[in-house]
Amino acid sequence: MVIRAIRGAIQVSANTPAAIGDGVKELITTIMRSNSLTPESVISVFFTSTPDLTAAFPAATCREIGFESVPLIGAVEVDVPGALDKTIRVMLHCQSNTSSVSHIYLHGAQSLRRDIAQ
Repeated sequence: MVIRAIRGAIQVSANTPAAIGDGVKELITTIMRSNSLTPESVISVFFTSTPDLTAAFPAATCREIGFESVPLIGAVEVDVPGALDKTIRVMLHCQSNTSSVSHIYLHGAQSLRRDIAQ
């Protein structure tokens, strides 16, 4: 097995617990499915959120979908003028049997990495 880092991001619709939670669930489940992963293969998950997202912790939602034993942490993204708002980014470290990974950028966050967004 090899350790891989998988990136992803999602732009959510609003600064509400429901919108943030739904976005995290969609992003993480899409990353897991696209890369044939299970929570047991995940080493750690690092979230960042844009400064306008204050209604909920992304890591809290991740724990609700099977990541209770995975180290999770969150931080605030740098507040760059003109940057994409309402965005949650993730870097997921995992063990994988494959040399390729699928980085996932959803909704408005596709604009962040058009070169690798799926």
